[in-house]
Amino acid sequence: ASRAASPPSPLWALPEELLLLICSYLDAQALGRLAQVCRRLRFLSSRDLLWRRIARGCLNSGFTQLGTDLAAGIPVKERVKVSQNWRHGRCRRETVLKWKCKQVASFSSSFPGLFVAPLSINGRCMSKGDAADTDSLPGDLFFRDGSIVLHKIHGSYSVKFSAHEQEVNCVDFQGGLIVSGSRDRTAKVWSLSTGRVGQCLHTNMRISKWFFVCLFFLNSSFVTGTACCGHTSPLRIWDLESGQLMTSLGTDFHRGAGVLDVFYETPSLLLSCGYDTYIRYWDIRTSTRKCIQEWEEPHDSALYCIRSDKNHMIASGSSYYGVVRLWDKRQTRCLQSFHLSSPTSSPVYCLRFSTTHLYAALASALHVLDFTAP
Repeated sequence: ASRAASPPSPLWALPEELLLLICSYLDAQALGRLAQVCRRLRFLSSRDLLWRRIARGCLNSGFTQLGTDLAAGIPVKERVKVSQNWRHGRCRRETVLKWKCKQVASFSSSFPGLFVAPLSINGRCMSKGDAADTDSLPGDLFFRDGSIVLHKIHGSYSVKFSAHEQEVNCVDFQGGLIVSGSRDRTAKVWSLSTGRVGQCLHTNMRISKWFFVCLFFLNSSFVTGTACCGHTSPLRIWDLESGQLMTSLGTDFHRGAGVLDVFYETPSLLLSCGYDTYIRYWDIRTSTRKCIQEWEEPHDSALYCIRSDKNHMIASGSSYYGVVRLWDKRQTRCLQSFHLSSPTSSPVYCLRFSTTHLYAALASALHVLDFTAP
């Protein structure tokens, strides 16, 4: 007598390694549908291993171009969902801080948390305070008549030292070093090490005609942006150890096209923006004369600040009505625009973002866009 054939085993009865291999060929929509089949497949389809490939092609999902995960600990599937909110501009807006007087605000580029710095427009003082719980970094920095004052976040520790002959208008710090730029046309490197706080390490970075406007500090070098009043490039890279000029970027800056913000993605890739309304993307491995990509602000506004997710997304802040724009490097036009100041016009002086929130500092308030909202 012939034996009855046994029913075939379901696909999800296969070993997990084979199922993961099969699922690795699915897109986000197919993985979402697979999760509705049964509990085992819902658990399997939520594995970070399957979503990492998809996330690397999304906006602001926490992965760099090299695949480094900057948001470890947050499920990758959830980051992909939030990424769609960034792309389509779905967010909840909130004003979390208001200044009592008209101020300029900025953040430190190297601080791991949110680091807000209001600067009164009349030049009287500039103060920094953070929203992170740490005692290991300087808290407040005041700039008055070229001096810098360091305050510990939680405590009474305070150190003041004379830094420049004129107003300090840009500063960044990393590890045990501070780099400052001033209207006296010099950039200087200062020590933060115990017993050497305020000691000047380099003083020979001088520009003869144009003052420093912005700088960004990364590893063994930093890039500075200056006003542009001649044929010399306003964008320069300096060696941190020697204090010597390494290279100047670009040859097609027009008079008045000063650089207002810069951002290192890697030691060889950086972004710049400024008065001429362009975002420029530089790769110093290929050329220091020409940028490899550029995007133009659609309403002909100067660009005060810029940041990227070190992968596909760029965020920029313009000079009118607090406009923040999101860009995809793979496209020529901006994806989304957010108007944060109305009816009074204010530039976006500085912005930062995580995988879920964007912070924009205007003349009168700090605005937050929450992209986790449906």
